[in-house]
Amino acid sequence: MSEFQLPKRRRIFLMRHGDVTYFDATGRAIDPQTVPLNANGRAQASAAGRVFAEQQIRFDRVIVSGLPRTVETAQRVLAETGQQIELEIDPELQEIRGGKLGSIPAADLEAAFLSVFDGIVAESTRFLGGETIGELFDRVLPAVTALRDDTSWDTVLLVLHGGVNRAILSHAITAGGRTFFGHLSQATGCINALDVGERPRDWVLRTLNYSPPSPLHRDVRNTTMEMLYAQFIQYQRDA
Repeated sequence: MSEFQLPKRRRIFLMRHGDVTYFDATGRAIDPQTVPLNANGRAQASAAGRVFAEQQIRFDRVIVSGLPRTVETAQRVLAETGQQIELEIDPELQEIRGGKLGSIPAADLEAAFLSVFDGIVAESTRFLGGETIGELFDRVLPAVTALRDDTSWDTVLLVLHGGVNRAILSHAITAGGRTFFGHLSQATGCINALDVGERPRDWVLRTLNYSPPSPLHRDVRNTTMEMLYAQFIQYQRDA
């Protein structure tokens, strides 16, 4: 019998940014390109950083999408770990891009908000009248491949977004496929851990949606998009 060689794998820690407020007190939508972390989001990011610090995890690279909520989350994580690492920005890893809410017929609003994260989602499905799931895969997966092709790192931190994380996690779960599982919950400030080997199909999912402030998600039963849609409808009624 030939000697078995244990596969060599590297670790990807994949976070979602901390909590943000997408609607102001008047119900006006805040530009998702510029929205910062709110107080809860700042606490979530720091809590994640403390978990990494307690486990003495050191990052070789830290990659963000460049949107302020990912940058601030990564900075707060690094502040807790005590590492001085220059953040790398990859715009291809920005969140799935929606269209203009005002251009969506009222009868289609619920589906526009909710269908993209509902079960197994077709690549043709659009998010809020904007980008399709297929288009999301087309820009995110090459970035993931490029990351894996770089052999200079052992442990990397990605701080990204709910939709983008689902694309990466779905890709990993299907061992390199393009099936999109919209029902993979990604709490704000959550941590996922994935290992990658030398072969493109070699993915091992270690941790999914770990939320340091509330590991068991005790008080949450709804998705982010369901809660956002409920807020949107309430503001429309009050307007």
